[in-house]
Amino acid sequence: MSDETTDAPTDGLWSRLRLIEGQPLAARADAYSGLHDELSRRLESGARLDQRDAPGTR
Repeated sequence: MSDETTDAPTDGLWSRLRLIEGQPLAARADAYSGLHDELSRRLESGARLDQRDAPGTR
């Protein structure tokens, strides 16, 4: 098994990045901005869940 297959995200991130890279510069900037916003929302929602489930918070 190669490192490439073990490090690949299962949510299609690499595919999305390849699609974005194939776009013209202006569209690429908008696409990266949207991706950044989506990943930020996902990260923040996960952080709230972890905080709620942390020991001593119940």
